[in-house]
This record gives sequence, structure tokens and C-alpha cells, in this order.
Amino acid sequence: MSGQKPTVVLVHGAFADSSSWNGVVEKLQSHDYPVVAAANPLRGLTGDGEYIRQLVASIEGPVVLVGHSYGGAVISNAAKGLDNVKALVFVAAFMPDEGESAVDLAGKFPGSTLGEALRPVPITLPDGSRTADLYIEQGKFHHQFAADVPEERVAVMAATQRPVTNAALTEAASAPAWKEIPSWVLLATEDLNIPLQTQTFMAERAKATAVAVTASHAVGVSRPGDVARLINEAAEATA
Repeated sequence: MSGQKPTVVLVHGAFADSSSWNGVVEKLQSHDYPVVAAANPLRGLTGDGEYIRQLVASIEGPVVLVGHSYGGAVISNAAKGLDNVKALVFVAAFMPDEGESAVDLAGKFPGSTLGEALRPVPITLPDGSRTADLYIEQGKFHHQFAADVPEERVAVMAATQRPVTNAALTEAASAPAWKEIPSWVLLATEDLNIPLQTQTFMAERAKATAVAVTASHAVGVSRPGDVARLINEAAEATA
């Protein structure tokens, strides 16, 4: 690459935390990319997007913004109007259009078994409203989320998963940044959370550059090299 390498900001999705990017971070750092693995609040799409937007706005120089799963909806909300975001990368991720929610897209085509694996926990939000925190049942986590990750590692991932509110998954997206910012998509062909047909539909609608990888929903954990290569491709193409 000529000139300054962009900072890569990685945004995890539901049922994960920033450590889910560890393998990708190591690959990127070995090629001298500055990296920030953000802590996605997973409380609501508008608020989560604003949180990430402020983080990205604080970074000097160009940014490649990367989202996994629900994190894809977050980065599309967050990047709108940010001049320093040069590329978006969606990793087995939602790419909602305005007015769509993650739940809408998950059910658009058959194949997702996530609903059968969820354990809802009723909670009260700081504003007093009621919703539910959603977890994947630990006994179902390996099959549902990370079938191609070693079982010992998945046991830790299941125990440390971050819940997402039901409100976040049902909240409608605002005008999407992928209509204005060049986008790349990694399609996880064995994904049981977001079916391949749904991922493909979203990528084609966005006219994104897409690469398919044989992997579960947790492709950043099982195939970090493939994820890092696509991020590098996006960075070089928009340098």
C-alpha cells in the first residue's frame, strides 16, 4: 500500500465480544495495520451505532470499518456521513436497508435455526422500558454458532458470550452507509444464524465484492486468515 495504512475497526455482533476478533487482530497487526476491536454495547441499534460512530470519528486518518453478524447493521448505521470511513467489510453480517431489522432479514429466507437455540432473560433498561436479553443456550452454542471451532474453545465462548437485547434485533435500521461507501462481504456458507441465501441477497443488493468461505457463523474465529485477507483487499482497493 502507498501512504498511511488505515486503522481497522472491528465490531463484534451478538453472543460474542471483542476477543472473538483475536485471530484477525493478530493477522492484521503482523502486516502493520493499526487495529481497534470495539466493544459493541448490544443494547439497541441506534445507540450502538452512535457509540461506534463516535469511536470512529475520534480516529485520525482513514478507517476500514468491519462488522460481524449484528455488528454489520451497527457499522452501516455508524458510518453514515463519516468521511474517514473508506471501506465497509461485512463478515457473515447483516446489511439492512432503511426500515429493515436483523430479525426481518434473518427470516427472509429459510435456514436459520437461531430462534430455537435462544434463552431469553427478561430485563429492565435504564429508561425503565422492558425487553429481554437473548443468550444462546450453552449446550447448543457449538452447533448453532461455531461448529467448526474446537469444542474446548467453544465452551469458553459460550460461557463468556455477550447477550443482545431483543429490542436491538428488532429495531429498524436508518439509511445505510453501504449505499455510499464501497463494501466487501465475506459469506459463511455453513452459517446457521444468517442463512447463506440471506447473506448472498444482501451482498448482491449492495453491489458488494463478495467472497464465500466454508465456515460457520463464527468465521472470524475459525478462519481468521480469510477474514484478514478480505479486509486487506478492501484497504488496498480504497487506499
